[in-house]
Amino acid sequence: MKRDYKYVFFLLFTFYFLFSNVSAAEIPQNLKSAIEEKTKSLQEINQKILQTQKNLEETSGKGKTLQKEIRQFDYQLSQLNLGIRASEINIEKLNLEIESLNYDIGDTRSKINLQKDGITEILKAMERKDREAILITLLKNKSFSESISEIQNLTDLNIGLSSQIDKLQDLDDQLSNKLDLTSQKKKKIEVENKNLKNRKLISVTEKNERQILLERTKNQEKLYQNLISGLEKQQNAISDEIAKIEDQLRSTFDSTLLPAKRPGVFSWPIKLSKDGGTAYITQHFGEKSYLYRGKAHNGLDIGGVPIGTPVFAAADGKVIAVDNNDRSAWNKYQYGKYILIEHDNNLTTIYAHLSFQAVQKNALVKRGDLIGYLGKTGYATGPHLHFGVYWAPSVIMKSIPPAAGLVPVGVVINPEDYL
Repeated sequence: MKRDYKYVFFLLFTFYFLFSNVSAAEIPQNLKSAIEEKTKSLQEINQKILQTQKNLEETSGKGKTLQKEIRQFDYQLSQLNLGIRASEINIEKLNLEIESLNYDIGDTRSKINLQKDGITEILKAMERKDREAILITLLKNKSFSESISEIQNLTDLNIGLSSQIDKLQDLDDQLSNKLDLTSQKKKKIEVENKNLKNRKLISVTEKNERQILLERTKNQEKLYQNLISGLEKQQNAISDEIAKIEDQLRSTFDSTLLPAKRPGVFSWPIKLSKDGGTAYITQHFGEKSYLYRGKAHNGLDIGGVPIGTPVFAAADGKVIAVDNNDRSAWNKYQYGKYILIEHDNNLTTIYAHLSFQAVQKNALVKRGDLIGYLGKTGYATGPHLHFGVYWAPSVIMKSIPPAAGLVPVGVVINPEDYL
């Protein structure tokens, strides 16, 4: 009997020795270096984007002139090109990281197979002993001390086996985590490919708009100022009509119908600097400024990020409108390119001044889904996202010339009550 236990102990010792000396699969140095190089390149590009954003913001407060508008186009195009390059490098980096993970996955699978083989051999050796009851062990041995020794040996073996099974479970967990991480990176590649494709389209649009601006103004400041003045008058007329309708709707609205105010009902459509992003609020709901001729702002403006920055759905819902109020690259009105999403809590969110809409009407979206990209379409002095919240039953879609398409009008609510 002791010989059998010695054999099992020998198996345990051998397995411990083999497993402890199995080295992890070495990731090639050139792969590590390539990942580090991509990371460094991304950091450099992000710094350039931030610097260009700073330059863009410095020009925004210097009055409305043709030269300022052209400089802004140039900065925006520069940012878009940097964003395109960042997407390309990020895709390359993610592919390299997946390749690196594959080394780890192969190594972990080898360890799992070795662990399973060792446990199988130990179980085979212990099979006969495990069938023997402790009472029989006590009776078969000549002395009580031998019986106690046999029982202790069996206990030690079971503890050792349990430890190996725990290690196997740990390896299985490691493998599962690495496979999940690989899957996540593949999804990120899909998103980044989409960003790359759409940013290229946005860049083409921006270049066309810059050219149209020069053609319409013949590069003359006086013509530019005449165009600006005419657009402002038309926009003011549109805003007055919307305000009149909203006042009528609000006069009969019962605020007790609204969901309880609490944070987290909506997620931020763009990551703010306080959450690790670079965006910030440029104008709060209800604030007054010269842009609205002293009237209260009916939404939340988020800026500080380039054209082409992804915009995400604030909550699950159904896309009920994807429209554009601009008549042309120059005749830009109201919300420009916008998306309207109705949620199941009787609230509707609007995402306006977009450069590109990545969803279609009637699409069902989830919280955090990519729906579009920040821009400056419509009546906007610079790139930003207008994020608004309506009481859903009050929303009506109006045609308000000279704006194109339909303009959403309804009882507006402070978005920050639900963010």
